[in-house]
Amino acid sequence: MAKYLIRAKIVVDGIVEKHDIVGALFGQTEGLLGSEFDLRSLQDKGRVGRIIVNTKVQNNRTQGEILIPSNLDRIETALLAAMIETVDRVGPYDAELKVVDIQDLRIEKIKKIVERTVELLKVWGKEKTPDLKEVVRSIQEYLKAPEPISYGPEGLPAGPDVDKSDTLIVVEGRADVINLLRYGYMNAIAIGGARRVPDTIKNLANTKKIVLLVDGDHGGDLILKEVLRTLKVDYVARAPLNREVEELTGKEIEEVLNNAQPVFNFLEERVKSGDKEAELLLQIQKKLHKIREEYVESESISIPVNVVESAKNMQGTLESTIYSADWSEIKKLPVRDLVAELESMEPGKVYAILMDGIITQRLIDVASSKNIKLIIGARIGKVQYKPTDVTILTYNELFF
Repeated sequence: MAKYLIRAKIVVDGIVEKHDIVGALFGQTEGLLGSEFDLRSLQDKGRVGRIIVNTKVQNNRTQGEILIPSNLDRIETALLAAMIETVDRVGPYDAELKVVDIQDLRIEKIKKIVERTVELLKVWGKEKTPDLKEVVRSIQEYLKAPEPISYGPEGLPAGPDVDKSDTLIVVEGRADVINLLRYGYMNAIAIGGARRVPDTIKNLANTKKIVLLVDGDHGGDLILKEVLRTLKVDYVARAPLNREVEELTGKEIEEVLNNAQPVFNFLEERVKSGDKEAELLLQIQKKLHKIREEYVESESISIPVNVVESAKNMQGTLESTIYSADWSEIKKLPVRDLVAELESMEPGKVYAILMDGIITQRLIDVASSKNIKLIIGARIGKVQYKPTDVTILTYNELFF
């Protein structure tokens, strides 16, 4: 939560959009007080929050309110407020910006806490002593085992978030899924007692990261080897020695999953210990991962290996690359300049965008208007609408 909120009024002698005002704030204050106090840099470091602009047009002029959350200290926040008042143009029009208030959000929050405390005390005083039978009944309902859903043509026991999550926990049976659901793990799916890995799980592994969670006994060893022969696995997790997944507590499940090993590390350790079968499984897993990396399939869009490698190398650079339909590079540029560049280009010229940044609603809207088919980014921001003609992938989906 931000500590302060800067409120400012702006009047522009012409009709402009909200993003024009935000652009003026960034552009006209850049470097004014040095690189460390650059507005964009402060946002990247989380010291300044998302800038909100509300506008209305009256008599051919744009009037608006600007809200800037700040996690800076009091002096720095006041300095930031004074700095934005230097903005005197938006696009081709003269503008006047005036800070009207700097609100201490912590004080406001404390006020609300005090008011709510008084309300709760009033209600508490009116409450009667609870009925013990009702309390027991409520506890019984809470402890009642949750029911898994039936997933895929094989009717596999699974949690409700299998489709939504980019990571799946693959377990042996229904009881394992139920225990994971009990402790809030909604992305589990069971092999279901099959002698081989069901095709449904193999298909899910094409687009999702797989964590294989098995029992800590001989039976768990057998399941582990069978799965590793046929399914691309990313991480291996095992219950404690001679314990089963279905009997673990929430704390134990958390610890087991936190200690999950990358599949290659897990198998390499076994190879070093003299396990000859582990050497074969390691080769199989490398082959399965290689097949996955050759092409990432998403809604009939094939992504070449060199583009996937470019995405891996791009992480942390805040750069972007624009591609044509034959995957030739059109241009490389900073993420902050991407939207403006796309807006200036002809529809149909760009096929895909690769970027080390957040995929925003504005970027998606521009991509749709320019007939761009694919956006790959670090993560997706607060998006309200996804056009059907634009495919959106995150790094997690691309790499796993």
